[in-house]
Amino acid sequence: MFIEIDGLTIYYVSEGEGDSVVLLHGWGGQALSFKPVFDFLMKSYKVYVLDLPGFGRSSIPPHTWGTFDYASFVSKVFAELRITEAHIIGHSFGGRIAIVLAANFSELVNKLILVNSAGIRPKRTVRYYTFITIAKIGKILLSPKIWGKYGEQIKNALYNLVGSEDYRNAGELRDVLVKVVNEDLRNLLPKIEVPTLLVWGGKDKKTPISYAKIMEEGIKNS
Repeated sequence: MFIEIDGLTIYYVSEGEGDSVVLLHGWGGQALSFKPVFDFLMKSYKVYVLDLPGFGRSSIPPHTWGTFDYASFVSKVFAELRITEAHIIGHSFGGRIAIVLAANFSELVNKLILVNSAGIRPKRTVRYYTFITIAKIGKILLSPKIWGKYGEQIKNALYNLVGSEDYRNAGELRDVLVKVVNEDLRNLLPKIEVPTLLVWGGKDKKTPISYAKIMEEGIKNS
């Protein structure tokens, strides 16, 4: 099914009966990413899952959104679908959004489950600073105004060489990705008062278990 909010077309699926559960997928994912979880939970709950703006069948954001923009938009999805309160399950990037919702839109959140959630800005590596330097040089020296289409091709090739897999695959959402990964949400953790469950894979390298320990310390009811 589709709904339209603020000029964006959003795809979502809803099934089941009972308390509401909202599933928020990770970066590069979509509603179908949660299908096994969705199919299990719908037996006992009213489950909602959507393609976040820019993913799956949903429209791309009109400008460079950050996590707070996504959270604000999801709150509008709640209003449009008449969800007054829900248990929220957020995976990776979806966990970022869930953290902001639980901290700043607490009236919408009953219980929170974070699965390998992002939201903690990591220590910067040499690779990161190399990428930033190349990005700045690329913007100056490889401007399309100077090099035409070849400048853009060379710049993208350089970014693909040193950027992460998510960055290489981000397409039109590259600026959004850069913005959200540089947002550190740990200052929001003490504001979360709802019961919170942290679920983590011990071998996850993108969102290591050290993030879970930081969140456990920061969220009082986790």
